[in-house]
Amino acid sequence: MPTPHHPPAAVRRVLRKLGADIHDARRRRRLPMAVVAERAFTSRSTLQRVEAGDANVSIGIYAAVLHALGLLDGLAEIADIARDSVGQALASAELPKRVRLRRTSTPTDHG
Repeated sequence: MPTPHHPPAAVRRVLRKLGADIHDARRRRRLPMAVVAERAFTSRSTLQRVEAGDANVSIGIYAAVLHALGLLDGLAEIADIARDSVGQALASAELPKRVRLRRTSTPTDHG
């Protein structure tokens, strides 16, 4: 059974792709590892682990590295409702079939 230290294969695969994409983005910007590590307030060895897609590096470090590369905005959109088709379908399924106005109690003259 997957544990936090041994995440499922799908998670490891996604993190490896993210790490490879970060590695490529850093090289496209022609930034050495030392510069990106300094801007992300981390060490070169941690940046190497990020670029390898290490699942034991915190998401905060991944976010700091993305920020150092100017790519942080994409992280904020990952779980956005606009991209959550399952969540949207569930929310739509729970919509009421009818919408009725609530009757408000009115003061009566019967005293």
